[in-house]
Amino acid sequence: MLLGVIGDDFTGSSDIGNMLARSGMNTIQYVGVPDDPAQDSVEAGIVSLKTRSVPVEDAIRQSLDALGWLRAQGCRQFVFKYCSTFDSTPEGNIGPVAEALAEMLDTSGVIACPAFPATGRSVYQGHLFVNGTLLNESGLESHPLTPMSDPDIRRWLAKQSRNPVGHIPIDTIEAGVDAIRQHIADKTEEGCCLLIADAIRNQDLITLGRACADAKLLTGGSGITLGLAQNFRSMGLLGDTGSTWEAQTEGKAAILSGSCSRTTLRQVELYARTAPARAINPEEIMTGGVSAQKLIDWALASDGVPLIYSSSSPQAVTKIQEKFGRDEIADRIEGLFAEVARGLVKGGVTRLITAGGETSGAVVEGLEISELAIGPEIDPGVPALRARPDLALALKSGNFGAEDFFAKAETILMSQA
Repeated sequence: MLLGVIGDDFTGSSDIGNMLARSGMNTIQYVGVPDDPAQDSVEAGIVSLKTRSVPVEDAIRQSLDALGWLRAQGCRQFVFKYCSTFDSTPEGNIGPVAEALAEMLDTSGVIACPAFPATGRSVYQGHLFVNGTLLNESGLESHPLTPMSDPDIRRWLAKQSRNPVGHIPIDTIEAGVDAIRQHIADKTEEGCCLLIADAIRNQDLITLGRACADAKLLTGGSGITLGLAQNFRSMGLLGDTGSTWEAQTEGKAAILSGSCSRTTLRQVELYARTAPARAINPEEIMTGGVSAQKLIDWALASDGVPLIYSSSSPQAVTKIQEKFGRDEIADRIEGLFAEVARGLVKGGVTRLITAGGETSGAVVEGLEISELAIGPEIDPGVPALRARPDLALALKSGNFGAEDFFAKAETILMSQA
């Protein structure tokens, strides 16, 4: 294994898996830290965790465990992957985990860049933009778990970090590889462990990747890997097989959505106009007014591809959180989706589409999936995934995908899965 990735959630891990597979690396996504060694053919291994919103100490411990396993596989370089919208809180996990990984690898001057231009994420003067809008005006300020109220991710990361946070401005990026390396060296000398890097075009990320060919650790969104495969290829280290994907078209499909992002809300609205859809009121869940078995029975009896969703507006989410508690409602919804997923697969569903990082994580854990093979891209940042011969998945981050994502995902899983 050449490249080891530690992902802080399952949808983000499949996102970066999609990037690496498309770049020609034989890529496998693991669910949690594996017990056994990787196959010799794996060139990029992604250990997907569910650490974005857990206590800091737990996130550090799990991430270091993942790093230990990846180092044992012989990885030459490591990436800590977090969301391209920097989902965290001032007390969040990105800074502490990144610093802990850097310390374990005895390195500093580590790039931190969530930019992913293909999905509308860019960083300019240390500020994160989503589709041209500042992060704190993009809807992410109302995220139910990690509201992003400050677009200056230098300030945000500094609140989480023990060491000074540096910045690599776009002028330095555009000046090229040597300028970037000198800037990193200068900031490292000043005591900076993490450096927020500007990037507004794919080429900026490719240049960053070239400049960091010898870096032990990088952090960011999936776009940070754009130039990494070519580094390995230029050293003659990559094979020519890439990732494999097997066709399988039998069985039923279903969709589970727990994301409350603006993107997913629009996707749900459009899909529900012409397909069977069952909304779950969070209060129903908390008061026992809905059961997993009823939802399973409804979905299996539906014509077409049914959608079960708890997605609702930020205002509605805030109201229910105030009544029942944020953590309690999140745990109950995730538990319900996990149970529904198990029942659907037992009932013959072979293609399962999920929306939302927490929902996707609950489903993958509920189905006790150990690894995922990366398949064709559905939309930027979202690949088809093979869990086992009779089960294909699409795990969508809440903010990803075109308006017709659900229909598109079902078609691709059916024709390519």
